Amino acid sequence: MKPASLSARLGLWVSLMGAALVVLLSALAYLVLAHELENLARRELEAKLAQIEHSLALDLSTRAENLRPHILGDQVKGHDDLQLTIFTSEVGGPALLSLGRHVLERRLAGIPAGTDTRFQATVDEDGDRALSAYREMILPDGDRVRVFLSLDRRSDLALLAAYVKSTLVALPFVLLLIGLGAHFVVQRGLAPLAQFRRVAAKVSAQDLTHRIPVDQLPRELHDLAQGINVMLHRLDGGVQQLAQFSDDLAHELRSPISNLMGKAQVTLSRERQPDEYKAVLESCIEELERVSRIVADMLFLAQVSHPAALVRFERISLQAEARRVLDLFALAAEEKLIALEISGEGAPLGDRLMIQRAISNLLSNAIRHSPPRSLVRLRIESLVDNFALAVENPGAGIPARHLPHLFERFYRVDASRARADGGTGLGLAIVRSIMSLHGGRVEASSEPEGLTRFRLLFPKARTAP
Repeated sequence: MKPASLSARLGLWVSLMGAALVVLLSALAYLVLAHELENLARRELEAKLAQIEHSLALDLSTRAENLRPHILGDQVKGHDDLQLTIFTSEVGGPALLSLGRHVLERRLAGIPAGTDTRFQATVDEDGDRALSAYREMILPDGDRVRVFLSLDRRSDLALLAAYVKSTLVALPFVLLLIGLGAHFVVQRGLAPLAQFRRVAAKVSAQDLTHRIPVDQLPRELHDLAQGINVMLHRLDGGVQQLAQFSDDLAHELRSPISNLMGKAQVTLSRERQPDEYKAVLESCIEELERVSRIVADMLFLAQVSHPAALVRFERISLQAEARRVLDLFALAAEEKLIALEISGEGAPLGDRLMIQRAISNLLSNAIRHSPPRSLVRLRIESLVDNFALAVENPGAGIPARHLPHLFERFYRVDASRARADGGTGLGLAIVRSIMSLHGGRVEASSEPEGLTRFRLLFPKARTAP
């Protein structure tokens, strides 16, 4: 079964909620109207009963000829729904006076009265409802009588019935209007989602430049669109980096492979002496070693850059690891009469082999670019938040425009010279990935014809996983 659309679901819920509110308000209006009619009837009866009491207090007695019905009749004259009934104080006694159309004498005769005004709802033989206000009054001659003033409630009940009928007639139309209104409101509210759909239809792996316009979006969708735009921006950047990396990798591998093929084709073009074959094979081995280094560096870089490359860290002595690396490069430094010096101490958490690899890459570059008879220093410092290991060497320096790109893959300041030296262009990218894995960073600074400094910063606050 195909699930209902979001607009249909929202429209249905809004319609149901609107219908429930209409029914609730209609019922509440009925109760309020009935309550107000009841209060109005009581106030009217109480006021009229006070007028009757005043008339009785003038000069009347229980004798029938002295009740003067015409005087009391004036009190209820013009009120067809009022009935006045006066009984003796004895419960069950006959009525002394009855004025009005409705006969409630038998139902009121047995009701005792007090000095305070009371109310009694009654139903006559025809099923008509009436509300009676009554109390005991004292006539000027000292006799006590029970005075009942009844109000016919048929007009009030008719009003309530008319309200219920009109509500039931109007309710279907009101519910229909609520449903149509809910559908219109939901459609307008969800209209901005069409922008999301249009942008999603345009986005592909070949084109990640599309963004969702956020100017006219409501606040809730504005934040969502901002998040999607940021995601698209990251994906676009990642795809571009991947494409650039693929181009760089193909370019790096094309040169040694072309050299191998060229040398092989030239060598096989005619018969040669064994020494010439040997020289060609040695040259091919050098190119193959270069390809092997590129592949090895790429595999290491992929391993370090992958989130699953998180390893178990331990406390590492930077001086001890730097000294091991210095021992490995001692012979290369001696060939150029370069002195190596190490100072300071620090003990961050990290992976021993990776830290050795980072120091090795920086020291290799320092020795390669230092002039003969110079000094390469490794200085370890304990800073406020970090342990720092700096590799400093003199030389021509690195132009400032190259510094922001030094840690990009296959980026070289002098491409031809770097390839001749056997560099793959991945050494500094590996250093940056290693430091990122350790939660630290690597910095580079250089002065023309002065010191070039690479500094590894390991965080002190990092705890062992």
